[in-house]
Amino acid sequence: MAETIEQLADGFWRIAGEMKIGGVVDFGTHASLVRLANGNFVFLDSYTLPPDLHREVMGLTKGATIEAILNLHPFHTLHCEWMHAAFPGAALYGTARHLERFPELPWQETLCEDAALAERYGADFAFSTPEGVPLVCSDESVHFSSVLALHRASGTLHVDDTLVYLDKGPPLSLLPMNRRLGFHPTLEKALHAEAGAADQFREWAIALGIDWADTRRIAAAHNAVLELDSGEFPELIGTALGRIKPVLDAHRRTYG
Repeated sequence: MAETIEQLADGFWRIAGEMKIGGVVDFGTHASLVRLANGNFVFLDSYTLPPDLHREVMGLTKGATIEAILNLHPFHTLHCEWMHAAFPGAALYGTARHLERFPELPWQETLCEDAALAERYGADFAFSTPEGVPLVCSDESVHFSSVLALHRASGTLHVDDTLVYLDKGPPLSLLPMNRRLGFHPTLEKALHAEAGAADQFREWAIALGIDWADTRRIAAAHNAVLELDSGEFPELIGTALGRIKPVLDAHRRTYG
């Protein structure tokens, strides 16, 4: 898949990148460039832009300030150093894991999972972090949780891994989640091993569907965009919850 930048809505561009597993199968990765109400720009997540895309980004911003880079997934760290070097004037935000991995970078004190980030950027974005699961699992192969960001003006939801939507050709088209919105398949391993975690997660997901009911599209981590009909988001979240009911029920039987 070619690396591209595509305008999804007024003030919202999605950067589709490459992420090859075993050097062969490209699952894809992404970042987003968003114009704020104040005329400045922010990146959601980091990606190493090839020269042509870097020039295109600079052309889109037309000299306006790129004021921040918000790294929303604790395990999406490959491109943070390049992004800071390319845009050194942008305030660099990350999760606690970003700060641990790259202590030499000039991170902001406010973490992406902190309520203070919503206070800083609440006019442009709504943020949500899943409940009932840790943001960073002790098993580092489990990349379930992330900070979800909804761009209020365009109704575009930028999400890494927590919600999965793939639109792939063979062989990835054989995966059950292809062309179907669902929760990342590592949820079972991600849930806290304690009573109530399954209910906390379910209640979080239901509230997300209700609170973000006006979502118009989902820009998912692996280079797929799902356009939504008006009011469709709560229904899709409900359907996704139905598919993981066996996982939540099994957790309740074990932990209560």
